[in-house]
Amino acid sequence: MTSTRPTRHTWQRAAVRDLLEGGEEFRTAQQIHDQLREGEAKVGLATVYRALQTMAESGEVDVLRTPEGESAYRACSSGHHHHLVCRQCGYSIEISAHEVEEWAASVARSNGFTDAGHELEIFGLCASCASK
Repeated sequence: MTSTRPTRHTWQRAAVRDLLEGGEEFRTAQQIHDQLREGEAKVGLATVYRALQTMAESGEVDVLRTPEGESAYRACSSGHHHHLVCRQCGYSIEISAHEVEEWAASVARSNGFTDAGHELEIFGLCASCASK
């Protein structure tokens, strides 16, 4: 059952939002918590997790599963898109969904599937990490 309660706007959620809007990389809840604490924000890890969950449910942030199996978060543009993500530093670039959409629909059709969806993120090394 989905809650119809309005979302409370807290200073903790605002701090998480501000931190995410200031970067292009995906970050785990632990990384976000550490960065907030470094900036003197007295916020608990559980609060960061709750803020991120609420923000993900409302579409304020994108969530992806890292190759290590952790959830990572990034403030993103609206609309359907995918990401090219550096698996070392987390830097990411939004990529157009057009070709992916065509490929996914074709694969589904050729295998007799209808009403198919997909999740796709591409992981690699960014130019900076690859040159180290």
